[in-house]
Amino acid sequence: MRYMATYDLMETVRNTNAWMGATARTMASYPAFSMIPNPAIQWMAAWGEVTERTFKRMVVKPDWGIRTMTCEDGKDHLVNIETVVERPFGDLLHFNVSGRAEQPRKILLVAPMSGHYATLLRSTVKSLMVNCEVYVTDWHNARDIPVSAGKFDVEDYTLYLVDFMRHLGPDTHVIAVCQPAPLTLAATAYLAGEDPDAQPRSLTLIGGPIDPDANATDVTDFGHRMTMGQLEETMIQRVGFKYPGVGRMVYPGLLQLASFVSMNADRHSKAFNDQIIRVSKGLGSDHDAHNRFYDEYLAVMDMPAEFYLSTVERIFKNGEIAKNEFVVAGKPVDIGKITKVAVKTVEGANDDISAPGQCVAALGLCTGLPDDMKASHVEPGAGHYGIFAGKSWRNNIRPLVLDFIDQNAGTPRKSAKPAKAANQNVA
Repeated sequence: MRYMATYDLMETVRNTNAWMGATARTMASYPAFSMIPNPAIQWMAAWGEVTERTFKRMVVKPDWGIRTMTCEDGKDHLVNIETVVERPFGDLLHFNVSGRAEQPRKILLVAPMSGHYATLLRSTVKSLMVNCEVYVTDWHNARDIPVSAGKFDVEDYTLYLVDFMRHLGPDTHVIAVCQPAPLTLAATAYLAGEDPDAQPRSLTLIGGPIDPDANATDVTDFGHRMTMGQLEETMIQRVGFKYPGVGRMVYPGLLQLASFVSMNADRHSKAFNDQIIRVSKGLGSDHDAHNRFYDEYLAVMDMPAEFYLSTVERIFKNGEIAKNEFVVAGKPVDIGKITKVAVKTVEGANDDISAPGQCVAALGLCTGLPDDMKASHVEPGAGHYGIFAGKSWRNNIRPLVLDFIDQNAGTPRKSAKPAKAANQNVA
C-alpha cells in the first residue's frame, strides 16, 4: 500500500477540481439567472467551463485527429492509423494514406516517453506525411499496464527501438525527438554490433540530451542535485485501484505536469486568466488557440518507475551514453561501431530543456563515421518545442532534415576507417 495513498490523493484532487468546475458551470447556466444579467454569473460560468476542461483532459489520451490528407492528385485521401507492431509498453504505428502510392522516404519518428503522449508530435507527423511514409512509436500510459507485464527501463526501451528498426528494414530513416535521442543512438549502435544489415540509412537527433553536462540547464541541475534515494522517495508512487496497472510503481503524469507548470507558472496563470475572460465575453471556442495548446499540454501519462529512475541515473548522473559506456542486456554498446549510418543533430539556440551542445555531442561519439556523413544545425531563436513542432521546424528544419535524408537514401557505404574528428558545421 506504500505510495498508493498519495497517487489516489492526487487523483482525488483532480477529480474534485473537475467536479467544482462542472458544478459552477452548471449552476451559472440556470435560465433563471439570465433574467437578471450579472457579470459575476458570467464569470462563474466561464471559470467553471475552463476549470472543468482543464482537469478533465489531464487523464484523457488525445486523439491524433489526422483523418484525411490532400495529395498531389488534388483529392482528399483517408488516413488509416495502423498498428504494425504491438507490444505491452508501446506500439509502432503507421500513418497509411489510402490510395496513395508508397512514398520513397520511410521515416521512423521516435516519440519521447517523458510525460506526454506521442500525439505531442502531431504537427511533426502531419508535416512529414506530405511526402513520406511515417511510422511513430506510441508509448502506453504505465497506469494502464498490468504489473504482470513486468518492468520497463532504459535497456528495454532501447531493445524496443531495435525491434522496431528491424521490422522496418534497412531503408528506414530515423528521427528521434528530445528524450529518446541518446537511447536511439544506442539502439543504432547496438544494431551496428549485433545486426549490421538492419541499421537504418540515417539518424536525425533533435534536441536530445546526448551529453547533459555539455551545457547545464535546470533539468540537468535537478538531476545532479537530487540523490536517487530522494527521487525514489519523492517522485515515485504506486498506481491506485482505479486503473488496470494497480500496484505498478510509476512516476505519475500529474506530478510531472506540476513540474512542467512550475517552470513557467506566471505565463500559465496569465494564459488561464485570459481564457476565462475570453469565455465570459463569448469569445472562446472549443478549438481556439488556448484549447488547442492545452488539450495536448495537460494530457499527461505515467512513466514506469524503473524507466524514470534509470534515465536519471544512467543518462544524466552517470552519463553512460556521453562516455560511451552504455550496456544493453549485458552487451556493451560501442557508438564508434556506427560506420554507415549518416547522423545529423538539430538544436535550438534558445532551448532551455536540452541546451545547445548537449545533442551535437553525438557526432563526437561516432568515431567510426566519416566526417561527410555527419551534420549539425543550430536554429537561431528557437526553443525546445519550436525545433520539432513550430515555425522553425516548418520553415527551416524540416527542409534541412529531408535534404539530409535524400542525400543518404542510396545504398549504404562500406565501413570506413574511424574519423579523427566530428564535423559539426551547420548543415
